[in-house]
Order: sequence, then C-alpha cells, then structure tokens
Amino acid sequence: MDRRVEQGPEGKLHTVMSPVPHLAIRRPIRSRLSRLRSQVGDRWRRVATLNPPRLANAVQLHRAFAQAIRRRDAGVPLPEFQAWPMSLSVEPTTACNLRCPECPSGLRSFTRPTGMLDPDRLARLLEGPEGLARELVYLNLYFQGEPYLHPGMDDLVAVGKRNGIYVSTSTNAHHLSGPRAMALVDSGIDRLIISIDGATQAAYSSYRVGGQLEKVFEGTRAVLEAKRQRGSATPHVVWQFLVVGTNEHQLEDLRHMAAQFGVDGFVVKTAQIDQPADGHPLLTRDPNLRRYDRSPEGRWTLRNPLLDQCWRMWQGAVITWDGQVVPCCFDKDATHTMGKAEDGRAFRQLWHSDRYRAFRTSVFAGRGDIDMCRNCSEGTQVWA
Repeated sequence: MDRRVEQGPEGKLHTVMSPVPHLAIRRPIRSRLSRLRSQVGDRWRRVATLNPPRLANAVQLHRAFAQAIRRRDAGVPLPEFQAWPMSLSVEPTTACNLRCPECPSGLRSFTRPTGMLDPDRLARLLEGPEGLARELVYLNLYFQGEPYLHPGMDDLVAVGKRNGIYVSTSTNAHHLSGPRAMALVDSGIDRLIISIDGATQAAYSSYRVGGQLEKVFEGTRAVLEAKRQRGSATPHVVWQFLVVGTNEHQLEDLRHMAAQFGVDGFVVKTAQIDQPADGHPLLTRDPNLRRYDRSPEGRWTLRNPLLDQCWRMWQGAVITWDGQVVPCCFDKDATHTMGKAEDGRAFRQLWHSDRYRAFRTSVFAGRGDIDMCRNCSEGTQVWA
C-alpha cells in the first residue's frame, strides 16, 4: 500500500491509501546509518581530490573573495588575484526529450545553437600544461539539456576521472535502463542527480511535460542494480524533488519512496519562476517551499536579499557545449559570454581578462542591476 496525500475539493489535504506496483521492489528499506555511510563516503571522495595545488588554489580563492568584500565595503576597487576556478559546469548538450515549463531546453526557446560537446574539447580544457585540471576539484557535466542524450557521455566522464576530479551530472533518467546503466556505473561518475518531481504520473508530468514517471523508476532501479553487481560505491544516487504547486502535497510520499528504493540521498529544490503571480500553478502554498514572497502591495518578489557579492560566480564558471564561457548557471542562454575557450590556455586568458574583471566588479557594485541575478537563489535559504 502507498500512503498518498491528495488535495480535496476545498483545498484540504487528506491521506489516501492505494496499492502502488512500482514499490514492490526487492531491495530492503535502507537504514539511516546506511545512508549516512553513503553520504560520508561521497563527501570523502570530494575531499580526496584536494591535492596540494588544488588546496592552495582553494585557499587563495577564499582569501581573495573575503578581501573583495572588505574592499567593496571600503569603496575601493576589487583586488587582483591569481586563483583559478575550483569548480566548473560543462554542458554536454542543449537537447532534451522533455518540455518542462520555465526551462529554455524544454521550451525550445534558446537563441544559441543546439549541439553536443566534443570530448576532445573537454580534454583540451582540462589537460596539458595549462589545463584546468591542475586546480579543478569539481566538474559538473550539466548546464542545460539532458546529458544522457549525448552518445559519448561516458567518454566525457572519463576525461574528468582520469584527471582525478570529482564528476557529477543531473538527469531525468529516461535513458538509463539495461546496459546503459551498467556503462554509467563503469564510467566512474561520482554523483548522479535524478530529477523526480512527483509520486504519481499526474503530478510528475504536470511539470515534466512528456515524461514518464515509470521510466524514472526503471532508470533508478537499473543504476542501483548495476552498482550492486559491480560492488561499486559510485555513483552517489540522489533523488531531487523540484517542489511546485502541483506536487508539494507529495513531498513526504517522495521522501518515503526514496528510502524504499534505496537511493543514497533525497533533496528538495525550490522552483525558479520567471514571472511569479497570483494563481501561478508553480507557486507553492507553503512559503517555506518557494523562493518568492508576496509584498503588502501585492507584488511577488524574490526572497533573496541580493547581496552585492557571489561566491558561486567567484569560484567557478560555466562552459557551453560549443565553448562559450559564461559566469553563472543562471545565464541559461549565454547572454553574458566572456568569450570562447578552445582549450585551457584560452580559458585562463578569459578568466583574468578585462571583461571578466568588469563583470565581477559589477556584481560587487550592484548585483540587482544584472538581469540574470534578479532571479537567483545564491544567498537565500529557500533550498530545502
């Protein structure tokens, strides 16, 4: 039996018990201790990437960031610094099989071209005398699109892993069944975030338009079974629940199902909404599960205080499938490109270019004046 919370005709929530065949799985419910071990192991794998050059770079980044805040408060220019990114998001593809609202991949609304990342481009960025792998700790093979539509996704992972970098990605799990799941585990990827935005098909597809919840279950099972067969601790499998108005009543159901499936983690992510308004279907009733508040004047505004600083932008960058360098993952259409990087040397030139320094200065001078920053979650505590 499945315990399911539904909304009645008057908006009241009530519990419904119904059989759910997909929960008839062979794996036992994982204990909290087992999940804790997985989380500790995952964190250790991140820390283990910190060899002396990477650790020294991370310390320099933190010191320069603290100095930048002090100099901003004193009204003097930002400091020159020689540190390099410790994290990087690289986009495998802009293509996607779903049509989620609020997503340019789903809406097919990009002005930039759609394509797929060449593994050789990633290798040129990371490897060689001026490759970014020297300082890089974390590589996220995701920006826009569905990564596992890329036929060479495992080759991209291999580039990161052979350079001793922690590698993650985020997927809708529609392409992970059978041999594909075994190849994914064999690739050595450290973290696999699976988007699962509902406990029932109706709730799931209200946001993941065109998606099939059963495929998410199948993909999850396949990866967990491949891990078992290989005796592998990786990937660290996380179910990520994007909570919106049409599924918020299923939050506890998903948490319970995550334990039954035996995934390593369950996280809740609040939704970015381009134009929040009364009656918007993605706005949650629970204010703790949304990024926006309604002002006394009736305007919906971002809860983020928009401090004039941004650690995310300071310590990392995003590279599109065709090599455009953008400062942040909120720049989904790459409108703030810093230039094109064909290899690590070109990226390093861009990272300390006048254009990049000017952008950092603008963030510390008035972050609210930058269009992509005005709907950003950095600096707010609305991520559950």
